[in-house]
Order: sequence, then structure tokens, then C-alpha cells
Amino acid sequence: MIKFLKDKSENDPQLILPLPLQIKAWRRANRKMAWGIQKSEFDQIEPSPWLTDSDRHEGFIGAILCYGFGDDGSGHADSIRSGKLVWDYACKCRKKRAWQCEYIDFDKKDYIRLRPGAPPRPKGFYFVKFCPGDKFQTLNVSQFRKILQENTGCGPEGIQFLAITHTHFPDMMSERKIPFMALADYDVAPYGFNDFFDAPQLFSSKGILGLGIGNIDGNYPLFGIPSLRF
Repeated sequence: MIKFLKDKSENDPQLILPLPLQIKAWRRANRKMAWGIQKSEFDQIEPSPWLTDSDRHEGFIGAILCYGFGDDGSGHADSIRSGKLVWDYACKCRKKRAWQCEYIDFDKKDYIRLRPGAPPRPKGFYFVKFCPGDKFQTLNVSQFRKILQENTGCGPEGIQFLAITHTHFPDMMSERKIPFMALADYDVAPYGFNDFFDAPQLFSSKGILGLGIGNIDGNYPLFGIPSLRF
């Protein structure tokens, strides 16, 4: 089992980047993709939340800045659109160094969804505390979901984390310093018809960032399951 790097401080450049660098990365992506995130939204970003002793004890390593795009019809962000737009950005930046499984179709609601019971994502900028996936590397996604209480899995946050705010993490994945990532808050129906039994997986190998799928009851030794705390 891959062990995550230990004994690093919250501000270690190999782990969670300081908030000004995360904001800078979001500004750059917003300009490149013309998403229309307003200057006032950037100006209103509050300081990132501190980790409590309890957070650290449970394996959280810092707070990451995320963004909720669109509207799901109930006043929350559209979590599928929030993942799709940023994956499009990753593909544009990486060109031939990004790969997507043919069974992930962000444009069809009967192919991908936010899992039932997952917390709705807020619109605009928001923070989540991030726990890397090595803690749950021995569990499959189905088992992970059953033990969730206060925390949840990654949805669009995982894509935004690797594609925008922490683009050094894919290199660490390629070097096998950290496990690949299963996005446990997304459901995938690889053949459509709302037949959901897979979850997306993010991995990196030889400089290529990949977005694949894996059965929620399957065990994948190189993949961990990151968890989030709102």
C-alpha cells in the first residue's frame, strides 16, 4: 500500500498550498476559460479555515479552495457542471497529456450524478478540509460510503484540486508518492439508463492525468479515497 508523505506541516509546498497561491490559480483558470467569475467574488474570499486538533487527528492536512458553478434547480451549485468545466480546463492545458474514459459523459444526467445522500455543493467559492486517500486505501467506495458521518467524499473538488489549485499532485501520483484518487461522491452509470454502479477515478502516469471509472464494490490497490469536511 502506498503511504502518504508524513510529518509535513500544513504550509509545506508539497502538500496544501497557501491560500494566495490557490486564488492565483483560480484567477488564471478563469481568464483562460472565460468562466465569468467576477472580481468581486475573488475579493470576497475569506481566510481559509484552520484545522482543529480533531481535524489533524483524523488525517486532514489543510483547506482547499473550490468553486460551485451553475445551479442544480434547488439553489445549490450544479456539481456535474462544476466537475465538467474544470476537466475541460485540464484537457485544454494538458492537451495530449489528459485522458478520459469513454464511459464518463458529463453532458448526460443518466450517466453521472452526485450520489444520493451527498451534501449539495454551494454556489461560488467555498472551502473544504482535505484528507488524502491513503487513510481509506484498504476500503472500496461502497464500504467508505457506509462509514461516512460528518465527512464526505470528493466530487468536483477532486478534479478542481488536481487541475487547478494543486497541479503538483499528479506528479506525486506518477512518482507513486501518494495514491490515486477515487471520487466517492460521484456515481457513474457506464452504459447510461441511470444504472449507477461505478465511481470516477483520477490517476496520473508518465505525465498523463487520467479520468477513469471503477466499480464501487471493487478493490483497487493503487487508489485511495480522499475525504472532505465542510
